[in-house]
Amino acid sequence: MLSEYLLIGEVLRPQGVKGLVKVRPDTDDPYRYEDLEFVFIKKGASYEKIEIADVSVRDDGVYLRLNGVQDRNEAEKQRGMMLYVDRPHARVLEEGETFICDLIGCKAVDFDGNELGIVKDVLQPGGNDVYVIKTPKGEMLLPAVRHIVPEIDVEKGIMKVDASRLHEVAVCSWE
Repeated sequence: MLSEYLLIGEVLRPQGVKGLVKVRPDTDDPYRYEDLEFVFIKKGASYEKIEIADVSVRDDGVYLRLNGVQDRNEAEKQRGMMLYVDRPHARVLEEGETFICDLIGCKAVDFDGNELGIVKDVLQPGGNDVYVIKTPKGEMLLPAVRHIVPEIDVEKGIMKVDASRLHEVAVCSWE
């Protein structure tokens, strides 16, 4: 089941004395913060909606002030806070795009339906993403390229892999 909320950033530290905080954006487009009127924070098992009072995107990160935060002491209490957006307010995906959080937990299977493992993480080292697959033997690193992973169905939690190409591209650390 797909999560209703998507992580979009983490509050790193207060900035200045007027309640502003620096946020590490967990999005490929930090300018999308400028379009947000609110974010959610996780409180136990539920999420609390908090309005954004001010936002600024700079080269070194996103700076914002949440409603009700007026000074550095209040901003300090937000350090480490994770910020979320609900799916209706998430960025619209282009065809073939998937949110990383929706890939975690997907079954990687070959074309015959044989399970290779479970997607544990997605690394973003540069040129293309790399899927970290937990297999019965250990971890396998798999490049996220269309000719290796031609089909992903996040609704069903299935990632189809061309297993005949694994010997060319996969990096395995068998236990």
